[in-house]
Amino acid sequence: MKVAVVGAGAIGAYVGAALHRAGVETHLIARGAHLAAMRASGVRVLSPRGDFTGHPNATGDPAEVGPVDYVFLGLKANAYAAAGPMIRPLLHETTAIVAAQNGIPWWYFHGLPGPYEGYRIESVDPGGSVTNALPLRRAIGCVVYAATEIEAPGVVRHLEGTRFSIGEPDRTISARCTAFGEAMVAGGLKCPVEADLRKDIWIKLMGNIAFNPISALSRATMAGICRHSRARELVVAMMRETLEVARRVGCEPEISIERRLAGAEKAGEHKTSTLQDLEKGKPLELDVLLAAVVELADLTGADVPTLRSIHAVTDLLDQQARRVPVPAP
Repeated sequence: MKVAVVGAGAIGAYVGAALHRAGVETHLIARGAHLAAMRASGVRVLSPRGDFTGHPNATGDPAEVGPVDYVFLGLKANAYAAAGPMIRPLLHETTAIVAAQNGIPWWYFHGLPGPYEGYRIESVDPGGSVTNALPLRRAIGCVVYAATEIEAPGVVRHLEGTRFSIGEPDRTISARCTAFGEAMVAGGLKCPVEADLRKDIWIKLMGNIAFNPISALSRATMAGICRHSRARELVVAMMRETLEVARRVGCEPEISIERRLAGAEKAGEHKTSTLQDLEKGKPLELDVLLAAVVELADLTGADVPTLRSIHAVTDLLDQQARRVPVPAP
């Protein structure tokens, strides 16, 4: 098995180091000081489960790697449309793309029987740009339940969680998913192959859709949001609306709002990725979280007034932070 990790940041480098530990031929594609450190000394993982160092190949040029069996995407979803030039040198006829992303993926209605089969979600795949870069037949979904951060160039701090749930858009248990899952497990990670990954997508999205934008607007941690009674009520309203949209597209997440809130509280004084991006001046990953669900609400007739309001103000925040001109009404 040959794997390339495109976007070998905190999560990508962690996965790459684990796969290398399992004996998989692994190539990390990164840039800057992080790339230089990994090339010189490998990936140092600091973890409560035990520290280790992996020495996968690291490069800034995918052409040096050539075709692989799997591409693991460690990029933010808002970078997918522009990823085509990095991805193409890595592809052969059967290369699979394991997309580890938050929110609603571009492949969501691919291979899903029902009234919306084949529907392209404009918010996450504008003009088909993501599908063009990442062909649907290659897509394997991945929901990440691990928290990591780059402590220094070449050094990844693993905070908690080792589960990377994967699954096919058409809900089959495929040989390619099974093989990748086994490699991840051999590297010390959990990687269940789910018959219906969409349930995992909505369960994680219940938290992301509320805590990520609220944290960016308030600068509060997840625990801080939970402690504030009215902010907590806002989270509950957003989760309730999100569950209604999920039901209308045929998915019944098997988790209660109370349990999802309890899980968020356990994260403690954790800054969401959206708040971290705001503090670093990076674009906010809102399209796959909020805009996509609002679009699905429009598609299905769901009433989501809270989601619409939060989406409006966080979209404005994103534009202001990046000094993007606001279009006239």
